[in-house]
Amino acid sequence: MRIRIAHSPDADDAFMFYPLTAGRVDTEGFDIEHLLADIETLNKEALKGTYEVSALSFHAYPYVSNLYLVLPSGGSVGDGYGPLVVARENLENLKGKRVAVPGRLTTAYLVLKLYEPEFEEVVMPFDLVLEAVQEGQVEAGLVIHEGQLSYQDRGLKKFLDLGHWWKEETGLPLPLGCNVIRKDLGMENIRKFERLMRKSVEYALKHSEEALTFAREYARDIKEDPQRTKRFVSMYVNERTLDYGVEGRQAVRLILQRGIERGIIKAEMPRVIFSDEVMLE
Repeated sequence: MRIRIAHSPDADDAFMFYPLTAGRVDTEGFDIEHLLADIETLNKEALKGTYEVSALSFHAYPYVSNLYLVLPSGGSVGDGYGPLVVARENLENLKGKRVAVPGRLTTAYLVLKLYEPEFEEVVMPFDLVLEAVQEGQVEAGLVIHEGQLSYQDRGLKKFLDLGHWWKEETGLPLPLGCNVIRKDLGMENIRKFERLMRKSVEYALKHSEEALTFAREYARDIKEDPQRTKRFVSMYVNERTLDYGVEGRQAVRLILQRGIERGIIKAEMPRVIFSDEVMLE
């Protein structure tokens, strides 16, 4: 069976998928194909059920919960840190400000709307956000991926760390992205891929230097700095990537519920989210 895995061309995704990409993990008969696209593109493709397995922003999950389940491994969770809002000058607040955002379905956008609902979003590709702020096209920018570590190289200042704000608000980590698997594959194949995803993350963590060598090619503006690449990968590929844990799963449900209650997410709360919870239905 062919399984297309669509994920972001960034260092943390490259790191966790390296064992599957490089044949370091037995695929148990699956013919695996990797496709790369930015996360907002993947969010939109998931609305159509395009790929069997896909990276996805948690913000988007309620809209695709009829098609997909969240795999228990492969998540990107920030514990006290997360996407940043940066600016050229010190800001007192974001109310009414023009803010560059990397897509309305990203979890970063959801959390920023929870923090401050009254800003003017300017949607653009994630890799253009820092440049837009630097050139004064917008007053602030919402930064995801490696830009969280490179924004200072452009002389920009941090206004807000959304992961830190969320931790102070809730006491919980901030779940940002996940890997989802299409329901129509059937539970036998879903269980098999659950094993593969966990084995891939386990191998990458155990053979971190090997996986980092591969991942550096996807680190964009920090690729020439091995230590920053390593730091970024370790922020989002760790023990919570193996399994969200009780707190991680609680945080997923809380952030979705708050988004629904505030009217940011215009969909119902999924009854079952994680694939390994299907037995509890």
